[in-house]
Amino acid sequence: MQDAVLKHLAALVSFDTRNPPRQIPAEGGLFGYLHEQLSDFQVEVTDHGDGAVSLFAVRGQPRVLFNVHMDTVPDSPAWTADPHLLRVEGDRAIGLGACDIKGAAAGLLAVAQSTPGDLALLFSSDEEANDPRCIAAFLQRDHGFKDVVVAEPTRCEAVLAHRGISAVRMQFHGAAGHASGPQAMQASALHQAMRWGVRSLEHVEAHAAQEFGGLKGLRFNIGRVEGGIKANVIAPQAEVRFGFRPLPSLAMNELHEQFRGFAEQGTDYEETFRGPSLPAGDARDAENRRRDAQALAESLQLPIGNAVDFWTEASLFSQAGMNAIVYGPGDIAQAHTADEWVALEQLQRYADSIQRIVSTSTP
Repeated sequence: MQDAVLKHLAALVSFDTRNPPRQIPAEGGLFGYLHEQLSDFQVEVTDHGDGAVSLFAVRGQPRVLFNVHMDTVPDSPAWTADPHLLRVEGDRAIGLGACDIKGAAAGLLAVAQSTPGDLALLFSSDEEANDPRCIAAFLQRDHGFKDVVVAEPTRCEAVLAHRGISAVRMQFHGAAGHASGPQAMQASALHQAMRWGVRSLEHVEAHAAQEFGGLKGLRFNIGRVEGGIKANVIAPQAEVRFGFRPLPSLAMNELHEQFRGFAEQGTDYEETFRGPSLPAGDARDAENRRRDAQALAESLQLPIGNAVDFWTEASLFSQAGMNAIVYGPGDIAQAHTADEWVALEQLQRYADSIQRIVSTSTP
């Protein structure tokens, strides 16, 4: 099985699916390769525009959907060899996307070809750019699935919960003037931004003791502050970009109201991206939905791991009412790195587990 997995992984890594720029064709290329490998499946390839492509393949009458994204982050000058040429060195397979998460796709293809049984696969190409057209389109159709296993690097452990994510742009407005005047304390847009920052940091620290599924506290980061002219000019404008990652038990909208409330009136506040937590939905029902996900993992005989801080598209399926877990080969520590790699043992373990699930899927 491992030889087949590595053969597919070498082919998948060779296709340039960096996102951005997400210049991924619907015909030929990677999606042409996927289609060719699934000859006994009913296959539907959909072009959602701007390089967002999905492939939905079904054989038999499966009850569980397996999803994996095929786009990667861009490479960097720190790579020591061609990122699109798979290298197997010792116990590692090295290549762009090998860990995140083409290794899972290779395992799914190998199992699909070697093992008869009911199987449903959804390959997508827009996860890395916060533009989930593929998943959104799939969820709008009458797909008939209740359960989904989303592939991300989880060291072959089923993840039942992760944080949500939100990004915000704020514009603070002041009045330009000479900095020697007493009005500088209140008129400076940068002073407003700094006061907002202090209040927000104190608010986040107050959440340190909150916990859900092994995750603690509220993640928060002020990623960019810019504005002003020079030291002796009161800043007329300032912009702050920040993000936060709440626990599934914290209500996203309430947090936005709180952060917005720390700013002075007249401040522009715009959420630029939102990804729900896993499980998604009513924060009061999060624990019940986590138990449903645990039951799914146990029914598939998958080992259950800890909740994670990183975000996945499993939460989009959960938001649509599906029972979603995250499960895949590799460690998130190797994702998005130069000379990205996945352990051969992880590839084998993942393929073996999928083979077991597929081989027992048909009565």
